Amino acid sequence: MFPTPASHAPCMGPGVVPGGGAYGGQPNRNPGTVGTHFGQGPQDVTRIGLAPASGAAPLCVDPAALADPHNRTQYPYVTVTSVLAIKYKHGVMLACDTLGSYGSTKRYKSVQRLQPVGKNTVIGGSGEYSDFAYILKLLDELTTDDYCLDDGQTLTPQEISSYLTRVMYNRRNKFDPLWNSLVVAGVSPTNGESFLGTVSMIGVAYSDSHVATGFGAHLARPLFREKQHDDMSEEEARALLEDALRVCYYRDKQSINKFQLATVTAAGTTVSEPYSLATSWHYEAFKNPAAQAVGTW
Repeated sequence: MFPTPASHAPCMGPGVVPGGGAYGGQPNRNPGTVGTHFGQGPQDVTRIGLAPASGAAPLCVDPAALADPHNRTQYPYVTVTSVLAIKYKHGVMLACDTLGSYGSTKRYKSVQRLQPVGKNTVIGGSGEYSDFAYILKLLDELTTDDYCLDDGQTLTPQEISSYLTRVMYNRRNKFDPLWNSLVVAGVSPTNGESFLGTVSMIGVAYSDSHVATGFGAHLARPLFREKQHDDMSEEEARALLEDALRVCYYRDKQSINKFQLATVTAAGTTVSEPYSLATSWHYEAFKNPAAQAVGTW
């Protein structure tokens, strides 16, 4: 009644219909067996050889028959762009936009990626947003454990940066990296020292007076090298960051004119509400962009 299939996925076992005939085996009408076969009564699928070799449920995908059952996601989907940060007189200031891009589509316009961690640290992330959310979950578990110890000590920004370096390097060694570049900024609760560092997706980490991720490493850091100094006022630091954000917005198509600023001082952390910057598109280089790039349209 049922023809033998010419071919089928080997991971599904020797057949796809739990019955006898061309599939081998006869109906089993004993109570307690599973399945029916068009009025022929309950069937014992293990008797007719349809149970996968791994012990998985009958007629389900058998992992043992797959060529590579442990595939890794090797390409980011929803991505976020540059994070900029500089030291100033009273602490550290960070800035980024709020766009989450789905490929080249500006899909999510209100993504917050400057997140306080504990009382004296802020972390910013660029890259794959779901991986960044996973990192925030790890940090939440870490700070919760630290709070439960109730020993009067809190995690310093340096310790959080070291922890993230180990996490990123560990995932890189598993060939399952977290697709993020991270910025860790804070003020030590013990000595009041400002800390600013960055961690790449393969666990490369360093600290400096100014850092940037993504296109910001190419567009913003030249401005920082020229104008940033550790004794600058908060107003000067904000003006410098906004100039750098404006340049990134002009030159990075994966950016929007909607930004957040975060500050970290000995008194704690603050993250601003999103806001826009005044922009101008009347520069000579903007009037005919193709003239500056031979071979373009």
